[in-house]
Amino acid sequence: MTSASELRSGKGDRDENFPVASWIIHPRHRALILAYYNFVRTADDIADHATLPPDQKLAYLDLLEAELLGKGDTQAEAVSLRRALAERGMAPRHALDVLIAFRMDVTKLRYENWDEVIHYCRYSAMPVGRFMLDVHGESTSTWAASDALCAALQINNHLQDCGKDFRELNRVYLPRDALAASGASVEQLGLAQSPPAMLACLQALAVRNEALLDEGRSLSAEIRDFRLGVDVSVIQAYADRIVRLLKVRDPLRERVHLNKFELLTFSLAGMIGEVGRRAIGRKAISRPGTAHDA
Repeated sequence: MTSASELRSGKGDRDENFPVASWIIHPRHRALILAYYNFVRTADDIADHATLPPDQKLAYLDLLEAELLGKGDTQAEAVSLRRALAERGMAPRHALDVLIAFRMDVTKLRYENWDEVIHYCRYSAMPVGRFMLDVHGESTSTWAASDALCAALQINNHLQDCGKDFRELNRVYLPRDALAASGASVEQLGLAQSPPAMLACLQALAVRNEALLDEGRSLSAEIRDFRLGVDVSVIQAYADRIVRLLKVRDPLRERVHLNKFELLTFSLAGMIGEVGRRAIGRKAISRPGTAHDA
């Protein structure tokens, strides 16, 4: 079988809501984080491949899983992550979890309600945060806030790219009941501009996602590792800005991503805020979160 890395979809520059191995993170963690990222990105590219039939996509994802678990050495990304995890004595659970989400991307193109979207995020996004916390030796008590933040990041991305996902992949993460409540239809995602009903649906989902972001706002304060806490604060600042844009812009007509100036501005704001908070020992505001399965 062809190496999975040869199936890279060639998406070009990516709009990442999950900054990976940033310069803030301690260098001792970067090799492992990049190995995880490369594994996840390869699996993502398989699931999103434009011409590969679904059964072959699933076969490649199964192969990645098998080799991550030590059953073969033909897939470089799986072998690299397996070895990197072994060096740290870590289990592959968070990589196995994301494979569940990519299998869902192959087989499930529509979501009935918000709970189904959150279930998808349980495997597509929450394992990323849990992995980062485990790499840094953080307590599992941080998972609830991390799960909320990571799910919100994922949903931000779903809203940003809703038109592209529909046109290129026939994949719709917007809940059917939310579309119906606004009088919108899936087909409207193929338009160059949102009709009023679709815009109302998208902006209502952004408001709901803003509440989910608030559930994760305590995460940076719950993290012991200084660098990771600052990194999370920066990510939160990005996410807050994006959800504010989604509440007022039309993602079918306008780009709803941060430009380089905004990335710099909100990076500095996030870093300064978290460094200042830690310097004076002030706890972040903690809001009651939604319980997610561990």
